[in-house]
Amino acid sequence: MSIAKVSEIIASSPKSFDDAIKSGIARATKTLTNVRSAWVENQQVRLDNQGHIQEYRVQMKITFILEE
Repeated sequence: MSIAKVSEIIASSPKSFDDAIKSGIARATKTLTNVRSAWVENQQVRLDNQGHIQEYRVQMKITFILEE
């Protein structure tokens, strides 16, 4: 029997939502082992004073299997 755990993370990128997701997963796999899935729960952008997008942010839930 496997036991899974979920960890919530927020990742950001100046390029795109896709890049923020990839960098978040890459960072999570540095610390967590047996990462099995990621669910993007929320997306948002941070704007500068002129209304231009400065940063893309994603809130994700990362699922990983605990080692026995």
